[in-house]
Order: sequence, then structure tokens, then C-alpha cells
Amino acid sequence: KALALADECSLSGVVRAHQAALHHHIQLIIGSRFSLPQGELLIFPCSHQGYGNLCRLITLARARTRKGSYTFFLEDIVNENSPENLQGMPECLLVFKPVYDPDPSSLQAVLTQLKNSVHDRLWIGLALNNHHADARHQHTLQAAAHALDLPVVALGAAEMHLRSMQPLHDILTAIRLGKPVQQCGFALHANAEHHLRSRLRLSTIYPAPAIAQTQVIAQRCTFSLGQLQYQYPDAALPSHISNRAYLRQETFAGAKKRYPHGIPDAVHKQLEQELALVAGLNYEPYFLTVYDIVRYARSRNILCQGRGSAANSVVCYCLGITEVDPASSNTLFARFISRERGEPPDIDIDFEHDRREEVIQYIYRTYGRRRAALTAVVIRYRLRSAVRDTSKALDIDNDLIDRVCIACRHCASQNELLQCMIQQAGQTLDVLSWWAELAWSLLKLPRHLSQHPGGFVIARQDLRTLVPLENAAMPQRTVVQWDKDDLDALGMLKIDVLGLGMLSVLQRCLKLLSAQSGRTWSLQDIPRHDADTFNMISQADTTGVFQIESRAQMSMLPRLRPATYYDLVVQIAIVRPGPIRGGIVHPYLKRRQDPSLSYDCPKELRPILDRTLGVIIFQEQAMQVAMTAAHFTADETDRLRRNMAAWRSDGDLTAFRHRLIQAMLDKGYSPDMAKSLFRQLEGFGTYGFPESHAASFARLAWFSSWFKCHQPAIFLAALLNSQPVGFYSPSQLIQDARRHHVHILPVCVIHSHWESTIEPTKNGKQAVRLGMHLIKGLPEALANRIIQTRQSSMFTSIHDLTARALVPAQHLKRLATADALNALSGPRRQALWHSAQRSSNDLLNNAPILEDTTPEFGVMSSARQTLIDYQSTGLTLRHHPLYFLRTQLDRHQFVPAATLLASYPDRRLARACGLVTARQRPQTAKGVVFVTLEDETGSVNAIVPARIAKRYHDIMVQSGLLGVYGVWQRQDGVCNLHARMLVDFSPLLGRLAVRSRDFQ
Repeated sequence: KALALADECSLSGVVRAHQAALHHHIQLIIGSRFSLPQGELLIFPCSHQGYGNLCRLITLARARTRKGSYTFFLEDIVNENSPENLQGMPECLLVFKPVYDPDPSSLQAVLTQLKNSVHDRLWIGLALNNHHADARHQHTLQAAAHALDLPVVALGAAEMHLRSMQPLHDILTAIRLGKPVQQCGFALHANAEHHLRSRLRLSTIYPAPAIAQTQVIAQRCTFSLGQLQYQYPDAALPSHISNRAYLRQETFAGAKKRYPHGIPDAVHKQLEQELALVAGLNYEPYFLTVYDIVRYARSRNILCQGRGSAANSVVCYCLGITEVDPASSNTLFARFISRERGEPPDIDIDFEHDRREEVIQYIYRTYGRRRAALTAVVIRYRLRSAVRDTSKALDIDNDLIDRVCIACRHCASQNELLQCMIQQAGQTLDVLSWWAELAWSLLKLPRHLSQHPGGFVIARQDLRTLVPLENAAMPQRTVVQWDKDDLDALGMLKIDVLGLGMLSVLQRCLKLLSAQSGRTWSLQDIPRHDADTFNMISQADTTGVFQIESRAQMSMLPRLRPATYYDLVVQIAIVRPGPIRGGIVHPYLKRRQDPSLSYDCPKELRPILDRTLGVIIFQEQAMQVAMTAAHFTADETDRLRRNMAAWRSDGDLTAFRHRLIQAMLDKGYSPDMAKSLFRQLEGFGTYGFPESHAASFARLAWFSSWFKCHQPAIFLAALLNSQPVGFYSPSQLIQDARRHHVHILPVCVIHSHWESTIEPTKNGKQAVRLGMHLIKGLPEALANRIIQTRQSSMFTSIHDLTARALVPAQHLKRLATADALNALSGPRRQALWHSAQRSSNDLLNNAPILEDTTPEFGVMSSARQTLIDYQSTGLTLRHHPLYFLRTQLDRHQFVPAATLLASYPDRRLARACGLVTARQRPQTAKGVVFVTLEDETGSVNAIVPARIAKRYHDIMVQSGLLGVYGVWQRQDGVCNLHARMLVDFSPLLGRLAVRSRDFQ
């Protein structure tokens, strides 16, 4: 009749339990448990007040220690001066569950303290799980209950739903304890009786009075999460003005700035409609809160941009929250806010990723730690994490674990996983079948509670009365214990304060350009149309550019050839699983390349689909088609939207199939047309990209493309200083920039700053001076000390550098290894000698260095120089590593990338070999893997069919230097090498370690 959920010092699971209980018509009793030396204390709230008290107690216990643990004292609830005024836990029922074989005196002392504090709201919990000491334990508890006049209540103590889950339960216990199962001892349950048992089974185990008390508790615990009354926070307002009036005032003030020549009638009409809808739903505080956050960021010169459904709103555009004018786009306002949904819009705001913390701390300062906290995310097991965690619990050899984790990435079944394990082990072992079964059983189960990238929940009341808070792993941050989807289910305000690396890049570009030009630049100064930039984009010359830099995007650019801003919007959205699975990419490209081609489209859908040539590319179009062609209601359309949400990976529109197709047939659509439209909609079930997102991203794609085209040196420096950002490593970015004739200067202790900078060259052009941030292991504080010291007078020698800037020996060696001391000591070997001499003198109590004793060194080979460059900075300005291997590669008839790209015809047999810089396997590729190979002349994109990827799996995923034999493909300016055979040439690299971006 009822189930009580009592996680340990947590309410993380209660929202999903609440939803499931409503669905199955079962009473859910919310609770939590706390560990004490004598046993466990279970607390169940009876009312809203009791629930708030429990949340505050959990918050108190969690706040005392680091994330993932808690500290609870009995005094928290029994002392008159207890923290948070929680004495007696008002409006809560308490059940104390003693350990087996408790010390009678200690047990009686705890129960006495509790009874004196909570009076008639205390029970003794009896849990019987076929333990050898059950009878003695029951007798002990009955005696204690009789002595103190306390009732005994039966506890199921269920920790799994089925008996068959016991092996998995043991594994999870071992994972939690961080040791193999064999070493867990009494931490493991003796049997599988701690599963959910029927009432009939329980009645044969427990005494009737103890079972009767469970109904007493169930009758008194009437609180439900549906009773929570969340309130939006009040915005900071000027005196003598209401939320409604202030929002209207600021919106129209912003509209006058956005439309200096007068607000268009259509925009004015939409503004009035939106403001009326916002007022009708009392959402003014929400919009004013977001407005205040954005206004603060702008006051601090922090670049920010709203996106998502916010881009559909003229109100957000006028308030400066978003930069996309809805009047000039075709976004769907109903996606932004809906009276039928009765929930606030979900506004995402991107900030410069390295300054987002300033915004986060402003929110904490403004609303306080008790009214604002970050959202949590339930991280679930994926294949590799399940394999790794179960392997440690089974005490598998570490080398085998690493090999399996690399090889099993794309196993689609438990049997495939087992075969992979057998292949990597080289033999069939009994433990492997257990390993595969247990790892597969863990998939999609919750692994841990993590912090959302930037979702903030803010409330008018004390958040701790709604949901427990706990410390985040990062300092100065607190998070709620609920997943972001749980907040949505309960209608709680969430604002996504996200970090976006490209905004940091653009901010640095603007500062560098302003310093160079002598005038202040802003994004608004960048032209909205530039033929040279669009030509660069159409040639897929977009390494480092926002959103259109991936190999899939680069393959599409020469075919789509964007020539306008809206083309960029389409380009960003079309290379997604939704359009690809919907089968609309090729029809769109054909119609775009040949405007004379006609397409069959019902008249009523033409206003929706004409702008995308008769196909559905955007999520908003999918919603509009459902409303127009199938007469979906607002509620049905919203459910459709949720199932094809842009960031979901488990969307499914099967439930809508009959309803959609039948409605279109009833309206006279042909069966082929109805099925075609549904197939396009169905593609969005896994990844449907909204036009509002694409419109916001297209702006940043354009700005970054303009800088790459017209200010390549500035763009490179900004990218290097904003790492990690985008698809490419600093080495790849520098290789690309050099191919574009950007002059790059090495790291130098005389000239370099911490970040990479722009320097004028002798011929008046710009050069990028690499910063000391690229030297592995060099502290920023030391680099800044060096820079500050040399401002008074330049260093004259390594001894002068170490003496004045106080450079420790280990960091001096890092500078020497990176060749940053060349200006002071000459070639790298001399610098390394001096750094080693300094280290020896440190051991001799800083005896003076005799610089004139430096021996004569031979010239270090170029190959050796390149190797050390990669080891110290991860890049080189000397010859590419494959330059030194070209003779050996020529013997195998491998063709340089530049030759393939420039002259090789379509369908010709070809061979390429290069450093693997990226491996990608999109969900829509049906097992095809895309591998990027880099040599000294450029990069080649190799397409590895599924059967070839399976045959050469280990070579494909483990090679640092990969040789590909196949057929060259050249079509519409897009070139690929279609692989037929793979060969691992990694031994040729020697000690050169190569890192690649794999399957991201």
C-alpha cells in the first residue's frame, strides 16, 4: 500500500520516486536515514514543515564536509541549542534501527535521548533478513521497547527489487568501498533477503504488531512533493515601481535602442502579446532576474549571449538577453513560452568560459547561499565506466582493464562485450563472463551525483526548505540534490549560466584588435556580410571556427556553400542526426544546387517549409508541421517537443506515429507524403536542433570566421590563450596558421608573456609570439614574476634570471627544455647544461655558478629538437615529425596530404599515412569511423567502413601513426580516402607521444 524511500542523508531520488508512485497509484513516504555508531536513524516528514526540517538537517550534515560525505551528530536534533533549531525534528516521525547485537546500555541511552526529544514520534525499527541472529536481535529490541514504552515497527530494509540482483549488489558495494569483492567481508549482505518482498511473505516473518505500526506511520506521513510551493525570487527593482511596470519600461527602452528608426508595427504587436502572456503567468520576476544577470555581465565587459528558446522572444531581444532578432528569423514563439504548459521558458545564457565564475559568484552574492544553488546532474553508467568499475571490484589485472576499455567502446551487446574481453585477454576465463554480465547490468544505472555545467535554481524562500543543498567539488559552490529534470518536473526556476569558449576567444580577439588599431572594437563593428569570409567558409577553410570546424561540417560546406547569414543557420542545423536520419540532407542539397527542381509540398505547409526547400531542418518546423498538418494541440506539441529535445539521446516518436499519419491521411495527404513527413519528424527523436539555437550559434560562427579570414594572427593568439576550446589542439591550430602564412615566434623568456601575444615583425607584418602558458608544468605565478622582474632591466644571463626572478631549478629545466632560454644561453643543450648545473649547485648550498666552464656541445639533430619540442610544449615550430619519416613513408608509396588534395582524381587507388588527430563515429554513421590523419603538408580525412573498422579495430583505435590504403574520393570539392586496409606505423614515432581527439 505504501513504500518509504530513505536514502542515506539524501533526497536525490525522491522526485523520480514521486512521479513513479503517482503513475502506479502507490503512496510514497519520503524520508532519509543517518548513520550512528549504534545504528541508523530514519526520519519521515509528516507535513510540509517536517519536510523542510528534514531538508535543513541534510544540508547541515552535508555542509560540514566535502562533497560525497556527511557528518551527523545526535545532538543536532536532541539538544535545545541544536543548529538550525531542529530540536525534536518537529512534524517528523523517527525510527531508530539498531545494529545487530547492540550494546544494551548504549542502545538504551540513545533511545532515551531520542524519546525525551521527540516524545510520541519515535519507533524502534526491526529489520529481519534471515540473519543467523534474527531471533536474538528481535528479543533485544522487544526488551528495549518494553522498558521505554516504545512501539516496534517492521522495516523491509530493501536495497534491491529482485533476489537475482544480489551479485550486482555485491559489486556496487565493492565499488562504493573501493576494494575487490573478496576483501569486502562483512560489508556484504549474507543473503539476498534485502529485496522487496510481498506482504504475504512479510507477514510470515514479522510479528503482527510490528507490521501494524507500518500502517500507523503511513497514515501519519501524508506529505507529498506536490504540496511544495515554489516561488520565484523578487527582482531588484527601483523604488515605487512594480515588477510588471519595470519589465515593460525596460523592454520598450531596449526596443528603442534595437530599432533606432522606430519600432516596426509587427514587432510592437508581438511585444504587446508577449508582455501580456508574461503578465498573465506572473513570470515578470523570472525575466527580470535573467535581465539583471546579463546586465551585470555587460557592466563587467563579459561577453554573453542568450540562446535556445530565448532566441524566439522579442522581449528577450529588447532586454539584451539574446542577439537574434526574432523579427528577422522564423523561430516559433510557442516554443518559448506557452500558457498551456504553465511553466517558465528555459533560458540559456553563454558567458566567456574563463569569466563565468564572476557571474556565478554575483548570483550567490545577490540572492545568498540559501536562495541560490547550482543544479545537480545524475551521472549514469556508460559502457566504459561500467567496465572499469566492475573490473576493479572483480580484481582484474590493470593492463587488461585498459585494453578492454579502449577496445569495447562500440560493443552493442553483452555478447560482443564478452568477445572483446576474450580477445584482449587472449584466452577464455571464467571471470570474463561475470565481468561482461555485471558491466552490462550496470548500464544506465545512476553512478554519482555531479554538478550541472551551469544550471542555477533560485527561489524567493529559503531553498533548504525545498531541497537539500550540499557542497560542490569546486570551492565556493553549493548544489541542490536534484537533477535538472527533477526541477522541471516540479516547476522550479532554472537559469543556465553556461561557459562558452568561443566567447572568450572573441573577447580576446576584440582586445587584441583594439590594441593594434588604436580604437575600441566590439562585435557590432564586424560587418554582417563579407564576400571573402563567405568564400573561405565555402572552401571549408574553417579550422578553429565555431561550430563549423568538425570534419562533418567541413564536408558539407563546399556542397552547401553558405552565402548569407541564414545559410549559416541552416549549415549548423543540417549536420545533425535529426536531419540525417530524416533523409532530408540530399534532397535539400539537390534543390539548393538546382533551383529549377520542384518539390511536392502541401499548400498549407509551404509557409513553414519553403524557406528550407520543402524539408524539415529545424525543431520548430517539426512542431509547426504537427500543429498544421495533424492539428496537434499545444499540450501534444509540447510533448512532441520534449521527445525530440535537442540534447536528448533517447528520444522516440513511435508513440506519435499513428496519430500523426492518420491525421494527415484524414486531411487528404497521400500515404507517401504522410510517411515522408513522419520520417523527417522521426529523425528528430534522437537529435532535433532548434532554429533558435542555430541562429545564436550562427552569429558566433560568423564572427569567428571573419577574424580567421581578416585577422588570422589575432585569431590564432586568441585561440591559444583560450584553450581548451573547439576540436583542435594548439599544435593543429599552429600548423593550420602557418599554412595561412601566419608568422609564429617561439616561446622566449626575454619576449614572451604568460599568454601568446602579437608582435610586429621587421617587415611591418604581425607575428604571434607564443606564451609561456604552453610550457608544460610551468606555474603562471612564476611566469608573471619573470615578466615583472625583466621590466626593470632585461636579463643578461641564466644566472641573472635565476637570481633576480628566483626561478627554482626544476622550473629552470622546463624553460630550458622548451628552448625558452635560447636568447640567454644559445642552443638548447647549453641551456640544459646550465639548468643541470643550477640544480647541482642547489645541492651545494647555492655555490656560485661558473658560466665560463660551459663545455662545447655538438649540434642537436633536427629530429631530436622536434621530439623535445613536443615533449615540452606539445607542438613544434620546426619540421613536422613526419618530415623526418618521409623517406621511409615513400618506400611504402604513401602520398603526402597536399598532393592528394591538390591533384588526385576521383576513384583512384591511394595511400596516406599521418598522425591520428581525431577519431569520430557518429550515431548516424552505422558503424563508419572517420579518422583524421596529419602529415607535414596537411590533413586527410579517412572514411573507415564498418566492416573495415571491425576487422582492424585494435589498429584503428590504438595507432598514433596510421597508414590507410584505399580509394580516393573527390566530389563537389570534398575529398576523402575510403579505407580498405589499415596498418599501424606507430613504432616509427619512437618516444613521440601522440594525443588525439577520440569519439567526442
